[in-house]
Amino acid sequence: MKADFKNIRKKLEKELDAKRFEHTLGVAYTAAALAMRYQGDLEKAQLAGLLHDCAKCISNEKKLSICEKHHIPISEIERKNPFLLHAKAGCYIARKQYHIQDQDILNAISNHTTGRPGMSLLEKIIYIADYIEPGRKQAPNLTRIRQLAFQNLDQALLGILRDTLKYLESIDSPVDVMTRQTYDYYLENQKKEKE
Repeated sequence: MKADFKNIRKKLEKELDAKRFEHTLGVAYTAAALAMRYQGDLEKAQLAGLLHDCAKCISNEKKLSICEKHHIPISEIERKNPFLLHAKAGCYIARKQYHIQDQDILNAISNHTTGRPGMSLLEKIIYIADYIEPGRKQAPNLTRIRQLAFQNLDQALLGILRDTLKYLESIDSPVDVMTRQTYDYYLENQKKEKE
């Protein structure tokens, strides 16, 4: 797989607003650093990082339309909050417009907002890079999570999931079932490791 990073960056710069494009570059950079740290595939990490938010700046109606037209499952929470569909719609766009065939990259894009039980190394890297990239300023426990990300990927993942669930509950926001399932899965794994 030899990705055309230059053309992908150019196209994304036109598709995304300036703030989102900067975030995207930060995620690609952080994903590459994490891939180096954990002996992951550097090119796949950069590519998934670049494309993770490729559908973020399209309208909610278009996100819904893409998912409905292509039979992509939509949860009740996603239907009520279609901005949450940018990951699933982004997976479709990455495949169709950016010609990504690698299933691991597509999964990383699709699951970067909720996670999922049994994530691959790349999926974990993109999920975490999205949270800790240098442009992020406001996430709880950010300094600790950034340090943890380079020490223990699963503990960083669990910390992000825990903080995300706490935050969503504190603002009385609906929680995607997959986020809760992912948290429970990795919490259980951590307990087993300690036994």
